[in-house]
Amino acid sequence: MVQIQKDSITGYKDGTVSYSLLRKASQGKTLAIMFPGYGYTAQGPLFHYSTGIFLNRGEDVLHLNYSYQSPFYESFSDKELDDALKRDVRHVIDTVLSAHSYEHFYLIGKSLGTIALAAELGRTAFLDAKIVWLTPLLKRDDVFEGMYTSKKRGLCIIGDSDPCYDQERFEKLSENPFLERVLINGADHSLEDSEDPVGSVDVLKDVMMNIKRF
Repeated sequence: MVQIQKDSITGYKDGTVSYSLLRKASQGKTLAIMFPGYGYTAQGPLFHYSTGIFLNRGEDVLHLNYSYQSPFYESFSDKELDDALKRDVRHVIDTVLSAHSYEHFYLIGKSLGTIALAAELGRTAFLDAKIVWLTPLLKRDDVFEGMYTSKKRGLCIIGDSDPCYDQERFEKLSENPFLERVLINGADHSLEDSEDPVGSVDVLKDVMMNIKRF
């Protein structure tokens, strides 16, 4: 039986940011934190099935349920949205870690979420965290530099049909011995094959197998 604790914090400029803490019967020693994308929520297939992987191993999962597509953020500039994302994520994690004690961490970010993930790499609690970068924003310097310089064990999964894919930067990431790279032919920004729905299921299975063994 999965227990779900739902709560929220008052975020940047008094916005409301919700989050969910999922666990089996008792608190685990490991927490997997999921940083979703702009329109790809923690309920999307990539997060839904990876959540199951962690819960079945007896590990807790934190879903960050920010929603920067809501009318509240319509007037925000790109910089303000960046600031909101980073501050909101930091506040939620601070709140959860002040109430619960964990020994190990996984950080799983997709797209927009990789901005916040990169900003959290320096947190002391995450010294030995394992990092999963799903469709990272490789063309953003802060995300790329976070991936390139991180000495944490990392896994990067991206498709070559993703507009955020940058071949030169992806190849340069091979210089980081702590980072494993997986390039999926034909996969788009949702890690799906837009020309083949059945093939998309195969891609999803491949991504989940990589996360499970990681």
